[in-house]
Amino acid sequence: MQDHQRRFLELALAAQVLRFGEFTLKSGRTSPYFFNAGRFDSGAALALLAECYADALAASGVGYDMLFGPAYKGIPLATALAMALARRGRDVPVAFNRKEAKEHGEGGTLIGAPLAGRVLIVDDVITAGTAIREAIDIIRAAGATPCGVVIALDRQERGQAGTRSAVQEVAADFGLPVVAVAGLDELLALADERPDLNEHKAALLAYRSRYGAAETSQESPP
Repeated sequence: MQDHQRRFLELALAAQVLRFGEFTLKSGRTSPYFFNAGRFDSGAALALLAECYADALAASGVGYDMLFGPAYKGIPLATALAMALARRGRDVPVAFNRKEAKEHGEGGTLIGAPLAGRVLIVDDVITAGTAIREAIDIIRAAGATPCGVVIALDRQERGQAGTRSAVQEVAADFGLPVVAVAGLDELLALADERPDLNEHKAALLAYRSRYGAAETSQESPP
C-alpha cells in the first residue's frame, strides 16, 4: 500500500466517511461498508483529501491540462485538488457544471475556465458511471478532450450486468484511464494491520467473493 492510500483511508475512517455495518446500496445489495464523500465536510479534511488525490495522480503518470468537477460532489473535489496542485507549483484551470442551465447573468451550464485541451474529470466514486458519461459528453461538446478520471474510492465490485466493475466499464467504453486513490484491496490490507478493522474483514471478503469484479485494479489503462 502506498503512503497516500494509507493516509486517505485513515482520513476517511476518522471523518466517518467510511463506515461499517449493514447498508442497503442503490443497487439493492447489502454492503458491510459504506463510503459517503459528503462527510469530508471541513476545510482541513478537504485539504488532506486533495493531497491524496494529487499524490495518486502523480503516481499514475496521467497527463492533463485542466480539471472538471461534475455536479455536485465533483465540484468541491476538483476545486480542492486544483488548490493542492497550486501549492505544489502547478496552477491548472478548473471548471464544473450546473445541473440546470442558468437563464440570467452569464447563463449556461458551465462555470469556471473554458474547457480546452486535455480535461481530467474529478469525482468521488463511480457507481453506474452516469455522471462520468455526462461529463465526457460536456467536455467533447465544448471541443476539448477527456483524458482520464480520478476518483477517491474504487469499490471494485461488478455492476448489475456482466463481470466488470463500473470503473472498468468506463475505462473500456471510453478508452480512458481511471485512477482511484484507493480501493477495496487497500482497505483489506489496512484491516490486517488494525484490530479495530480486522473484525470487519470476514464480511468484506464475503462481499467481495459475492460481488467482486472479475479483475481488480487501481488504474484501468486505456
